[in-house]
Amino acid sequence: MAAITRERAERIARAHACENCGEYTYKKLVVKPASDAIREELGAVWVATKICGVCGLQQELGIDADGDVVFAS
Repeated sequence: MAAITRERAERIARAHACENCGEYTYKKLVVKPASDAIREELGAVWVATKICGVCGLQQELGIDADGDVVFAS
């Protein structure tokens, strides 16, 4: 099974509500490949950095090759 694409990772990240206010609107969403350290420790392939459009909270999501969220901060 191949790892998910950047577009699929972005769709997964948009589907997760803001941890602070529960909204799904984001001012900024950037999906980048995970660093080697994150890949080894947590198994994430993609890291999505999101800024909520309502409350302004900055969040990060780690997404693995199967499309599961492995960490949120």
